[in-house]
Parts: sequence; structure tokens; C-alpha cells
Amino acid sequence: MANSFEVEIFGQAFSVDRVAFSIGSFSVYWYGILIAVGFLGALIYAYRRAPDFKIRLDPMVDVVLVGAIGAVVCARLYYVVMQWDEFSSAPSKIFDLRAGGLAIYGGGIGAFLFGGLMCRVKKINPLAMFDLAGIGFLFGQAVGRWGNFINQEAFGTNTTMPWGMFSEGTYNELRASQSELAAMGVTVDPSLPVHPCFLYESIWCLLGFVLLHFYSKHRRFNGEIALAYIAYYGLGRFFIEGLRTDSLMIGPVRASQLLALLCFVGGGIALLVLRRKYRPLTKAERAYQPVFASGDPLEGEPFQPEDPRPVERAGLQGSDAPLQERKPSKEETDHGREN
Repeated sequence: MANSFEVEIFGQAFSVDRVAFSIGSFSVYWYGILIAVGFLGALIYAYRRAPDFKIRLDPMVDVVLVGAIGAVVCARLYYVVMQWDEFSSAPSKIFDLRAGGLAIYGGGIGAFLFGGLMCRVKKINPLAMFDLAGIGFLFGQAVGRWGNFINQEAFGTNTTMPWGMFSEGTYNELRASQSELAAMGVTVDPSLPVHPCFLYESIWCLLGFVLLHFYSKHRRFNGEIALAYIAYYGLGRFFIEGLRTDSLMIGPVRASQLLALLCFVGGGIALLVLRRKYRPLTKAERAYQPVFASGDPLEGEPFQPEDPRPVERAGLQGSDAPLQERKPSKEETDHGREN
């Protein structure tokens, strides 16, 4: 893959260099920088919002760092397993991440698995942490997808839309994979513009980041935002993946599209069921329901109001005390006889 190339998108042609800078013979690629920027932005957001989710800051940083390492390892492992034919003859390429090859679903699995284990070690509520992480993921994905643009990957079939993309990279990749695409039932002309799927997903994730940011201020239970993230991302990825020409396949099925559908259906159903369970009380229900002592529906213990009935027997309190009939005084008795 050439380090510099010409690309045309939105009717404008310009040059792109995959290398940001070099230190001696070591080159630093824009792909890695963009992923790092996305991670840093997500971490800053999580640091600012952690108190809203009742998460302590110092332990949270440890959870994020361990989760990030697990995400990178699992993202690469997922990609290598799905593309084993590419790596079986050159195992050393497994450790070269500068050319791309990180699968988002593998990253998500690694982040939740290793981050969840670290939550137990640091005694952080894992569901609350997953809520916060879900919003951060969307920001990181929105930025990181531009690394796919730099590497000229994550593009789709032909399009006549004004934002169609064409480059030497898309041309060479599509020309070399005509037989694989034909087996998938996909026909693509390498000389024509293609869908910039990386751009679609970047916009989808950025929109989701904004929506879940505001939605999180009205969450009803821990884990709600994580489920919303899973369902939301799955919905968008299902349709975007259907346009791509570089999908990881399980036989004739696009692996990411199948997982996206399962995420949308499973996450969506779980979200609807639990939101109904934790729905706000109506005015009529609030008149008969106990109030939360802390005023927070996520925490606090309910308390019962005191029994308003009078208690006259010493040693008994509240509803355990039987009501006693008051005997009339001597004056009231004499007055009644006179009448």
C-alpha cells in the first residue's frame, strides 16, 4: 500500500499521506494518531461525566486503561481469526497494526470483558461504568473511522451520490477482489466512485454520541445507556455493513451484519422491557407509593410514613398500637345526667 495517494470525494481531488511524521526510520501513521485522539477524547468525556454516574475518578482511569488494552488485543485477534488466510503465511504481520485491521466488535468484547473484570477489582459498579463507556465508545468510533479513510478501507459499492469517493486505493482493491465480490453476488465497477462507508459510520456515531449524552441525564437504571448504545450502533451498522465490499464473512453471511442485527434486536428488546419495569410513576401511583429518601430513583431506601392515628398505650408505636376508646370524665357524666 502506497503511503501517499490521490483521492476524490465531494467532487474535490486532493493528496493524502498515510504517514504523519517519522523519527529516523520509524514512521508514525495517521491511523494510529486518529485512534489515539478518539480514545483520549472519550477518556476526557468520561472523566468529566464520572460523578454523574457515581463513579470514582481514580479507579475509573485504571478500568479504562485495562479495558483499552483488552479492546485492542481482542479487536486484532477478531480480525486475524476472520482473515486467517491473510496471516497464516506471514504470522509476523499479526503484530503490525499500522496498516489497519482492528475489528470493532472484537474491540467491544474486549473492552467490556477486561473492563468488567477491572471494575470488580476496583469495586466500581460495572453497569454504571458500561453506561459511561457506551457514550465514550461512540465518540471514539466517530473519530477513529477517519483512520479507515486514511488507509482507504471500509468503503462500499458504486454510488452516483455527490459524496462518492474514488482513489487509486479503492480502484486497486476492488479490481483485485472481483472474484470474491462476485461470489457474494456483488457487482462493482472499480473505475467508478464508491460509498464512503467510513463517513456514514462516523456521522452515525457522532449523532449517537450527542443523543446518548442528553439521554443519559434521564436514565432510569444502571445499564440502560449501555443497552441503548448496543441497540443504536447495531441498527446503523446493519445497514452500513450491507454496502461494504470488504466485509468479514462467515460462509455467505457478513459476520458484522449478523452481529449488528443481533445487537439491535437483543439490546432493543432488553431496553424496552427494563424501561417499562423502571418507568416513572404516574400522579395517581405517586400518591400511594413510598418516597425515596435520597430523592434519587437509582439509589436510596424507601421509607413508610408514620401512622397518623393516636397512640395512648405506653410501649406501643405506629400501626402496632391498638386504638383505645376514651372514657368520659366525671364532669361530663354528671352534666349528662342533669340534661
